[in-house]
Amino acid sequence: MYIAPVDRTFGEEEWRPFVESQGFGHFAARGGGPYPVVVPTQFVLVGDEVVAHFVARNPIFAALEADPRAVLSVAGDWAFVPSAWKAIDDEDPALGIPTTYYAAVQLRGRVDVLEDPAAVAALLRRQLAAIQPEVPIADPEEAHLAKLSGIHGVVLHVEEVDGKFKYGGNVDEAHRRAVVGRLLERGGPGDRAAAAHTEHRLAARTPAD
Repeated sequence: MYIAPVDRTFGEEEWRPFVESQGFGHFAARGGGPYPVVVPTQFVLVGDEVVAHFVARNPIFAALEADPRAVLSVAGDWAFVPSAWKAIDDEDPALGIPTTYYAAVQLRGRVDVLEDPAAVAALLRRQLAAIQPEVPIADPEEAHLAKLSGIHGVVLHVEEVDGKFKYGGNVDEAHRRAVVGRLLERGGPGDRAAAAHTEHRLAARTPAD
């Protein structure tokens, strides 16, 4: 994806909490076919590993056999910013340019595929410990052994990260704060998240901004 310098992530302290808070993305592998295989999935980011699982019949595994490299794409916290919101003071609202605020992170690397039922059970324990640590569950290997052969696990070893946080970095503080106020007034879930990202990036801005 294209990332303008003003939208590039400040670093792991910004992109990691965003990815962890989303917990859902698109896992993509190019394989050997005419098109990449793209699979929506829940995932867990543990250190430098992305952990997920799919039904064994999923075409992602043929793609990974042809090429074990993959991308997890995560996007969210988005909000549409109408054109009139881009005007402040005596500026003409009709001349405003609409945009969309959003965050997007892509994690790339080599993938290990886990087929052994014991390994899949261990992976499921890792996922559940992160997703629902407070909920007691039966051990997958003991309670669901017969079903584990129908599931394969994937572990993406993160080697590269691209992060884009497109929250008005191309305009001055006054215009960005005006948008923040309108986002909070509109008050949808994406609006509140976008406002928080904008405030964070304003607070952490460098002199070059």
